[in-house]
Amino acid sequence: MGNNRRKFLKNLACLTGIAGSAGFPTLGYTATKTNVYDIRLSKKDGYVRLVFDLDESVKHSIFSLHEPERVVLDMKNASMPRGLIDEIQANSLISGIRSGIRHGDDLRVVFDLQEKITPRSFLLTPSGDAGHRLVLDLHRENKHSQIKTPKKLRDVIVAIDAGHGGKDPGATGRGGTHEKTVTLQIAKKLEKIVNNQPGMKALLIRRDDRFMRLRERIKKARNSKADMMISLHADSYPDPRAKGSSIYALSVDGATSETARLLADNENASDMLFGDVSLSVDDEMVKEVLFDLSLTGTIESSLDIGSDILGHIRKVNRVHKKSVQQAGFAVLKAPNIPSVLLETAFISNPREEKNLRSSAHQLKVAKAIGRGVSDYFSKKAPPGTWLSVTSENYKVKTGDTLGGIADRYNTSVKNLRARNALHTNSLSAGQLIKIPVS
Repeated sequence: MGNNRRKFLKNLACLTGIAGSAGFPTLGYTATKTNVYDIRLSKKDGYVRLVFDLDESVKHSIFSLHEPERVVLDMKNASMPRGLIDEIQANSLISGIRSGIRHGDDLRVVFDLQEKITPRSFLLTPSGDAGHRLVLDLHRENKHSQIKTPKKLRDVIVAIDAGHGGKDPGATGRGGTHEKTVTLQIAKKLEKIVNNQPGMKALLIRRDDRFMRLRERIKKARNSKADMMISLHADSYPDPRAKGSSIYALSVDGATSETARLLADNENASDMLFGDVSLSVDDEMVKEVLFDLSLTGTIESSLDIGSDILGHIRKVNRVHKKSVQQAGFAVLKAPNIPSVLLETAFISNPREEKNLRSSAHQLKVAKAIGRGVSDYFSKKAPPGTWLSVTSENYKVKTGDTLGGIADRYNTSVKNLRARNALHTNSLSAGQLIKIPVS
């Protein structure tokens, strides 16, 4: 009885809207899996239109969330190629788009907005060369309003957590190297790299050899309003031949159990009033839906961050796991903070232990992590941050240089690099460069 009521309330919340959202009717449902194979964006007078090209019709719903402004599109029994959503460029109305899979088969797309809008959606049946289409219109409440760059844009905050510490040395290599030592050394190098990037600020969870409980680490990151948390560790295995780096994000099962634990613990309720997770409502079911909305997006973001970092780590060290793994590490269970855990290498492997002790190798690892972080935030920086705003886009022409583009737009090469996650000086004709705000 209780489970049925819970499912009913969750469905009702998605259909009627949450926290002031507006629900919309759903149309054209098919039991077969629907695939989104393209997304097109166009700007109209007073609104932005997104067209999702589908191979079948789809049952869908949309609702709004506020402070910050978002629109959520849910499609039943649907899927979309990974990375397709990233092709949609941010604009004066949409500051970011993210997607994720819910309940195993449903697709959720979240639009982060620069202002309050009124969403409308409808389905189109095949006509001429066009197939099934889902159209989402985002109408400005005042079509004459113009988005102005906020007076003060903040830096993204990257929490860097050196694993273990104090009475907890972590794993120990055959040469006597402690995990707690090398993780802190890498963390300090990464801190300098992050702080040297325009638009970024590092938060070192522990600065010295001290013991910190896992919940203390999460709380420090949360209190500092971190936008990302990276937990650094060194792997260990009885067989000394085991080698390579691995990256973990929170698993869906881990997230589900954590949700239940936190909601059942009244003492933790006040700690969950942060970010866009607001539990200042009386209905427990609404609380859970809000929490689930945030956590689902957080896991998807964590997987994206992990993939970006892994792509650079594989250039400096062998990769033990070729894709981002998912597990229920407690340090990853920080709701609303995308988090990854990086096993930098196997400290139980004599060769990798030697690398972990090398300052030069530590710097290579830190640079690889930093590049992965830059890649992620250049695409998906939170609204209100310097990295999320673009004054305009510039298409590179043959013969262009970064210095020349910087001079033309009265900015610096360093700012261009940071906004676009450029790790080399090379440019390609046709490449799109985001011009940062001054």
